Amino acid sequence: MDDYHIGVEYLSAGANRHTAVADWNQDGLVAFGSDSHIALWRPHSSTPRGVTDLLSGHTDVVKAVSFLPKLEGESKTYLLTGADDKCLKVWAFESNVPGDTNGNGGTTCIQTIQGHEGPINCIATLHDRASPSPASRIFATGAADASIRVWSLEGGEVRMLQTIKTAPKFFPLSIALSTLGEDGETLVLAVAGTRDIVQVFVADSRASPNFQLQATLSGHEGWIRSLDFAWEKIGTESDLILASASQDKYVRLWRFHQGKELPAAGANGADPSMGTFMPGRSPSNKAHRLKAAGKDFSITFEALLLGHDDWIYSAKWYSDLSTGKLQLLSTSADNTLAIWEADPSSGIWVTTVRLGEISREKGATTATGSTGGFWTGLWSPDGRSVVCLGRTGSWRLWDYNGEQDQWIPHIGISGHTRAVTGIAWSKNGDYLLSTSADQTTRLHASWNNSKSSNGTGQKTWHEMARPQIHGYDLNCIDSLGNSKFVSGADEKLMRVFDEPKAVAKLLARLCDIGNENVETMPDAANMPVLGLSNKAIEAVDDDLEVPVANPETDRDALDPGSTVRKSALEIDHPPFEDSLSRHTLWPEIEKLYGHGYEISCLAVSHDGTLIASACKASSINHAVIRLFETEKWTEVKPPLTAHSLTTTRLRFSPDDKYLLSVGRDRQWAVFERDSENKQSYKLFQSNPKGHSRMILDAAWAPSTNSIVFATAGRDKQVKIWRQAPADVAESGITCATTIPDMHPVTAIDFLHRITDKNTFLLAVGTEGGRITIYSIDATSLNVSSSLDLKPE
Repeated sequence: MDDYHIGVEYLSAGANRHTAVADWNQDGLVAFGSDSHIALWRPHSSTPRGVTDLLSGHTDVVKAVSFLPKLEGESKTYLLTGADDKCLKVWAFESNVPGDTNGNGGTTCIQTIQGHEGPINCIATLHDRASPSPASRIFATGAADASIRVWSLEGGEVRMLQTIKTAPKFFPLSIALSTLGEDGETLVLAVAGTRDIVQVFVADSRASPNFQLQATLSGHEGWIRSLDFAWEKIGTESDLILASASQDKYVRLWRFHQGKELPAAGANGADPSMGTFMPGRSPSNKAHRLKAAGKDFSITFEALLLGHDDWIYSAKWYSDLSTGKLQLLSTSADNTLAIWEADPSSGIWVTTVRLGEISREKGATTATGSTGGFWTGLWSPDGRSVVCLGRTGSWRLWDYNGEQDQWIPHIGISGHTRAVTGIAWSKNGDYLLSTSADQTTRLHASWNNSKSSNGTGQKTWHEMARPQIHGYDLNCIDSLGNSKFVSGADEKLMRVFDEPKAVAKLLARLCDIGNENVETMPDAANMPVLGLSNKAIEAVDDDLEVPVANPETDRDALDPGSTVRKSALEIDHPPFEDSLSRHTLWPEIEKLYGHGYEISCLAVSHDGTLIASACKASSINHAVIRLFETEKWTEVKPPLTAHSLTTTRLRFSPDDKYLLSVGRDRQWAVFERDSENKQSYKLFQSNPKGHSRMILDAAWAPSTNSIVFATAGRDKQVKIWRQAPADVAESGITCATTIPDMHPVTAIDFLHRITDKNTFLLAVGTEGGRITIYSIDATSLNVSSSLDLKPE
């Protein structure tokens, strides 16, 4: 298989919804946890490729990701990751690796540490005023075993320095670590989590730190989600400021000052909020005293930042070294992201920038079950860009434009947040549809960005539409022609969708995907407030006001937040996240009923006239295959019977003459089409002992003269079956080749044509995540060669 060049064209993965799940380093690389992987993304690369690499190694959800600050002249970059598998991993990125096109360097996991007894929730690296000292780099991790561990990295080796148990017991959700004082010798560690207090630990020496609890800061009235330290000014005599963000909807700032004297504002009560009515308890202005290495320090309450309407998930500082200006970025479940600055004359902290989106569900908050909002926000190294992670697992990116003095949105990345359960190409291969247990169907296509104003001419893949946002987990999908698809979910019916005009025009403009029936299509679609069905709607003019309806009295009332304006998708770039979730739905045109349980699999015939489907079943009565014709959308009776348990896969042969089904009862069955009635199939042959464990997938070879197909099972085997010639005594379908694997085989497919060398290409995917391409001789059906696909 040396003739084939194989490379990763597109990686799509949604981020895990946790505050500490991502970090943006000085080289412009964002690393974030995506299920058990770490995804790498360069927001400002010349071509918007999205995720460039996935690092595998953890066995459970990654929750904490942090880069270690780089030393001067150091070529390696270190990344720390912690996950639900209780492991801490240290990754090293080599820069300037020959042949490295992504700029990520050669990445290796240099150490895995099993220290904690619970999932790791947060990682803090030392916030140092000067460049970090080369002797040892200190960092801390907090985990669900109610402990914080302090570590040092020396010479590429991590060793543990101290374990701190929280008392009173709570789970740390956020920790922050900084030097304290002018000499940079003493260290301060702030810890907060599932209580409404911030604990402050101090260590006397950097060389052998031993942290002792010296202060407990109270005032918040909810769990604290984020902590971050920053120096107020450039220079040695600067105070340290700690920001704490909480589920009580407020950010509090605390001032760490060296010396016995209290800082001026705290001494004379000049805080402008002190005399006014404050929400919750009045802020205590009690000064907390710290002692470290013979020096005195005080902590005073500095300011309360009011402005968010819901839980605040993260607060991150950015200090501009050239101007000395200090800015705080906060992200909240109210779907907004705010940048705060202190007013130069009065010192009052005010919001200077607010980004995000207007909430669709008025009054819906985290407390009432809405999982909306932004989970984390990050500053770029130069402070001129911010990214934030939304509840749909997608990243949004804003860049500051100095000429216009405003923040401009740019292309972020998006992907599924739970297991992908089905994929299907459109019939002509123009775009790819994917469904997932995250209850969405997404359309991915290649953007020809030479047409945009600042395009580079390279084609890049992006999510171009989100045709279905559902209330049930989606299980399967197949395309009906080039502008329709049918999907099945954890419900008893299948739904058929039709492409709207706005999306068809967007795909034609950005991806050169033509469609002749554009004018007959509906304008757009949206979802009634209390429904699962996407309704076709007419797009409204940009200046029309939409009246607010009451969903209690009018079930089909349209939410004004989801009305589609005519200009909504007239854009020259892939749609941003708020457009994807609001303006690219496809209207539902049909429901197909008949099954008694949740739909498990479906297939559309190649000529588009039939849909075959099956549902979850534990008896022969429910394990039937139902056929629906696509002209009047009625069921073709009687249903086909063969299986006794759930059918896991249905496939029509390339000429639609046969229908193949495989199931959990370990058997496969082939049905043959009636020569006169094209909609009627009857059982041709079945094999109740096709595999020794359940069969998980099947595929037809592109062979025209006889039946050739493959099946894959939990018994770690792929079997290739063929029909013997008619003149042989055993004229049925028999197993010709068995391909063993290390893991259960979960997915297979054949390339839809025979290669020039008279071979079939078969892709095999396993439960362990490995994909192998086998070249199989079309005559003998023996494996001639194989190739393992490795991510770049």
